[in-house]
Amino acid sequence: MQPPEEFDGKAYPGDGPAINSEFLDGLDIDAAKQRIIEHLSTTGQGDSALNYKLRDWLFSRQHFWGEPFPVWHELDEEGNLTGLMRAESEENLPAKLPENFEFKPHGRPDPPLEEAPDEWLYRTGEDGTRLKRETNSMPQWAGSCWYYLRFADPKNNDRFIDAEAEANWLPVDLYIGGAEHAVLHLLYSRFWHKVLFDRGHLQTPEPFTRLVNQGMILGEAELTGFRDESGEWVSSRDVDSETFSGEKVSLTADDVQKRGEEFVLTEHPEIVIDSRAYKMSKSRGNVINPDDIVAEYGADSLRLYEMFMGPLEATKPWSMSGVEGVSRFLGRVWRMIADDRADDVTLNQAIADAEPDEDQQRMLHRTIKAVTEDIEKLSFNTAISRLMEFTNALGQADPRPRSLMGPFVLLLSPFAPHLAEELWNLLGHDESLAYEPWPECDESLLVTSTVEIPVQVNGKLRGKVVVAADAEQEAIQEAAAADETVARFLEEKTVVKTVVVPGRLVNFVVK
Repeated sequence: MQPPEEFDGKAYPGDGPAINSEFLDGLDIDAAKQRIIEHLSTTGQGDSALNYKLRDWLFSRQHFWGEPFPVWHELDEEGNLTGLMRAESEENLPAKLPENFEFKPHGRPDPPLEEAPDEWLYRTGEDGTRLKRETNSMPQWAGSCWYYLRFADPKNNDRFIDAEAEANWLPVDLYIGGAEHAVLHLLYSRFWHKVLFDRGHLQTPEPFTRLVNQGMILGEAELTGFRDESGEWVSSRDVDSETFSGEKVSLTADDVQKRGEEFVLTEHPEIVIDSRAYKMSKSRGNVINPDDIVAEYGADSLRLYEMFMGPLEATKPWSMSGVEGVSRFLGRVWRMIADDRADDVTLNQAIADAEPDEDQQRMLHRTIKAVTEDIEKLSFNTAISRLMEFTNALGQADPRPRSLMGPFVLLLSPFAPHLAEELWNLLGHDESLAYEPWPECDESLLVTSTVEIPVQVNGKLRGKVVVAADAEQEAIQEAAAADETVARFLEEKTVVKTVVVPGRLVNFVVK
C-alpha cells in the first residue's frame, strides 16, 4: 500500500492504494481483493470461499464452574507462557474441576481458577516440560450442546450414543425455542453435531429437522392519550410522539373502548389513543410473575392462556382480561361435568349414560378432528377455540351423554392437565388419563344428511329451509318457494330469476 507522506521507512499497515503490484496498482484494499479473486479464478489457480467461525469469547468464561478446557499451556524456564499448548491425554479425560477448592473474590481480572491448588494447576510433562492448565472454563455449553444425543442412550458406559439408538431417535423431529436461543445454544449445538459427524461418531449431518421460534410475550398494552397546550384531546394519528410538546396522559382500560383495530376514548370516541406493548423489563414495571397468576387463577389458566393468546410464532401482548377469560372458560368446563355445590365434589346430575343424538355425535367428532389437526400444526389457539365451541354446544344439554364427556376431557388434557385429570376421575376412571389412547375421529359421523339453507328475496334474507344434503337444484328451489314465510314475499310478484347454490343459498329475484 502507498505509505503517507510522513512515511518513516518502516512497514506501513494502514489503508491506501496498492503500489508495485502490477495489475493491482492504484486499487484500494477491497477492490484489490476482488481483482485478486477474479485473477485466481480466471487462471484456474483458486476461487472465492466463505468461511465461518465461532467466537471464542462466547465459549470461554472467567468463572470457577462449568467444564474445564482439557488443554495445557507450555511454560519456559522462568515460568512464562510460551504460546504452545497440549491437549489433555485421553486417559486423563474428562478434565475435572479441583476438589476442596474454596473460591474467594480477589478483585483481579484473572480467572478464579488461577487460585486453584498447584497440584491441579501445574504438572510436568513426560518430556520434562513444565505445564500449566487452562484456567478459563466452558460456560456449561459443552454439555448442553450435545445433551439431546445423550438423552437417547443415557446409560451407555462405552459410547455417548449407540448407533442403533441414534438411528431410532435422531435427528430431533422438532425443536421449539426463542430466536435469541437459536443464535446461541442451537448455533453451538449444530456446530458440535457436525464436528462429531465429520469425525465419524454420528450418522446424521444435522441435529434437528425442524425449528420453530415461539414469539415473545410482551408486557400489557400501555394506553396513552394526548392533550395539546390548550388541554384539548388530540388523536394519536395526528401526533408525532417524539416532537409533541403537549401532555401525554396514561390511561386505563376503563377509559377506552375498542373500535375496529384501534382504541378510542370512551367519552370522546372520535379521539384515537396510542396502544403499544413493550418487551417485559423491570425498568418499565411491566413484568408478569407467573407465580402470582398461578396463585390467583391456577396453573391451568396460565398454561391455557399462553397457548390461546395467538399463533405460536407471533409476538403477543399480555392481557390480564385474557387470563380471566380463559379462567371463566375452565369454570364452565368444570361445571359441565362436576357439581361442587355440596361439601363433596360429585358428578353433575346432568351427566348420564344416555345415547347422544346425531348432532351431538357430529359435534364431538368434528372437535376431535379439528383439535387433532390443530395440535399437529402447533395451532394451539385454534384448538382451544374448538374446545370452547364444544363446551358452548353441550354445556347446557340435559342429559349430557357420558360417552361424549370422556373424549372431550382427553382433548382438553394437553392444555389443562390438572383440571382434566380431576374430571377424568369424576367420570369414573381409576387410572390416570395419561394412559388412555387419543380419541379417534369417525369421519362417517361428520357427513350430514340434511342442510339448512338461507333463502333470499332480492338479496334480503326472508327464511331458511332444511333440505337433503344431496338435493338437486330443482328440489331446493321448490322447497324454498313452498316455505310459508318466503311465499308471502313472492305473492303477486313476478320471479325474474332464481339463483340456487346447492348447500349455500337460494335467491329469488322478483319485480
